[in-house]
Amino acid sequence: MPHPERQYLDLLDRVLAKGDERLDRTGVGTKSLFGELLRFDLSGGQVPILTTKRVYWKTSVKEMLWFLTGGTNIRPLLRENVRIWSDWPLARYRRETGEDISQQAFEDRILADDAFAAQWGELGPVYGKQWRRWKDASGAEHDQIATLVETLKTNPSSRRMLFHAWNVGEVEQMALPPCHMVYQFHVNSRGELNCLLFQRSADLFLGAPFNFTGAAALVHMVAQQANLTPGTLVWVGGDVHVYLNHQEQVRAQIAREPLPLPTLHLLRKPDTIDDYRIDDFEVSGYTPHPPIHGEVAV
Repeated sequence: MPHPERQYLDLLDRVLAKGDERLDRTGVGTKSLFGELLRFDLSGGQVPILTTKRVYWKTSVKEMLWFLTGGTNIRPLLRENVRIWSDWPLARYRRETGEDISQQAFEDRILADDAFAAQWGELGPVYGKQWRRWKDASGAEHDQIATLVETLKTNPSSRRMLFHAWNVGEVEQMALPPCHMVYQFHVNSRGELNCLLFQRSADLFLGAPFNFTGAAALVHMVAQQANLTPGTLVWVGGDVHVYLNHQEQVRAQIAREPLPLPTLHLLRKPDTIDDYRIDDFEVSGYTPHPPIHGEVAV
């Protein structure tokens, strides 16, 4: 039986070998393929936290918990020592003020100054806002996550159990339009919760490993709330790419042998989907290869 991580490494290899070289929005350039699928079995407790390089899984889970709060400001993330969203508001601040501030100084001001955080830490109506407070044409707001959990409890055979973040009327207001944009759920006859995640744009080296981890954590939380067990995570990528400045790092990762995947266990069952904390997640058996660093393309 091939190691589950092998399909990801094979995808990296295909992109390097056959990807179409394109100039992208960031100006860095990518090698890209279109339309790829990976499947990860979560039913035995295994989670796709990659082993061929260290993935900081707590950062990914904290990000997912932040999405579930409906938050759109980076301040709560910085309080949790999560800095993966700082690049976009920092770039806007530098562009609009002309001040060549360091990332550390910018983040320190976000944490220390309420008014500065409100003005410059805001990302616009990104994931959390759409998941928890999608606004329709009449101005009414819809909590897609709460609806999902309730439907899983009351009508688990429904084919309408999904949520998404591509709100056409608000995309232009977002610091970054949603990449992992649609999550659809399915319950099989064994009471297993399956999830299909469609990601329109996937930075395979830096972004996708976090998306795999965050989605697996979400499946565990939603399954627990609906009295189900985790099943299969199906990841579908639209434009899947490797940035040109990540090619050497990707080659180094492909050369490594995958190690046993870790397992995830939830230490308690909170009353609602809103009540999970990072301390509720226990990951066991994670002994990956060392990290491989790369610059984020903004």
